[in-house]
Amino acid sequence: MEPGNRTCVSEFILLGLSEEAELQPLLFGLFLSMYLITFIGNLLIILAIITDSHLHTPMYFFLSNLSFADICFISSTVPKMLLNIQVQSKVITYEGCITQIYFFMLFGGLDIFLLTVMAYDRFVAICHPLHYKIIMNPKFCGLLLLTSWLLTVLCSLSHGLMVLRLSFCTELEIPHFFCELNQVVQLACSDTFLNDLVMYFTTGLEGIIPLAGILFSYTKIMFSISRISSAGGKYKAFTTCGSHLSVVSLFYGTVLGICLSSAGTQTSKARTIASVMYTVATPMLNPFIYSLRNKDIKQALKKVFRSFTASHAVPGNS
Repeated sequence: MEPGNRTCVSEFILLGLSEEAELQPLLFGLFLSMYLITFIGNLLIILAIITDSHLHTPMYFFLSNLSFADICFISSTVPKMLLNIQVQSKVITYEGCITQIYFFMLFGGLDIFLLTVMAYDRFVAICHPLHYKIIMNPKFCGLLLLTSWLLTVLCSLSHGLMVLRLSFCTELEIPHFFCELNQVVQLACSDTFLNDLVMYFTTGLEGIIPLAGILFSYTKIMFSISRISSAGGKYKAFTTCGSHLSVVSLFYGTVLGICLSSAGTQTSKARTIASVMYTVATPMLNPFIYSLRNKDIKQALKKVFRSFTASHAVPGNS
């Protein structure tokens, strides 16, 4: 393949969730609401953790970064979808598609690694409580975060560069509401062996290995909890990781649902609808899961609301 003929297209067509015109306003309102809830909810979690010194611990440090990743994750797809519905267009430029793939893979992968790191944090807290502060020191926490960023940047960059080498000549329609990597690769009219190889490698690095780490951590956690004699001690130990376990179950459950739906059906529509769960619904639900079951987060959020209302009440009373 000649370097100058790597692509014959300048844009792709995103078919979205539905081609029916009467459903577009409904989809716009639904996804705009979900996006705003996700953005505001995760932003409040970040503000609560930053402003409350009691939450300056490794667990909440990683939670604030997870909230940031969730905001960026949903922002990589939904705003473009909303814009296309608003202007009644399904077009995304070639450059825009590559950029969307990069950031989607970046923050999706960062979500996975952060969930894995948080599982390790809970493992140390429950299985080695006396050494928790020594092991999970600020320097080590920063190293874990930096490693997560480096791995996801390398994986997403490799995917972006591998897509750039492909030729796209015909069949430019993507049956999705964003440039999903696998769908884009399937549209290529050049050899995709290397792309498939990179996808298999990154699936292991960003999927199988983190999941194995999470399962290992929770196996050790459950074993340690079972050795606690008092029911109150067991409950207290379990509540420290209950929210994280719920988020992990939701995330991997929806991803597994996508795999099963794509394997059990011949249409891509089921996969597209199922993908909404982990690309939109999961980032939206995470703040609720962590705040509704966490007294420290609730108290910190109350302080944020009180300071906000107080700052806006003073000018009116003067």
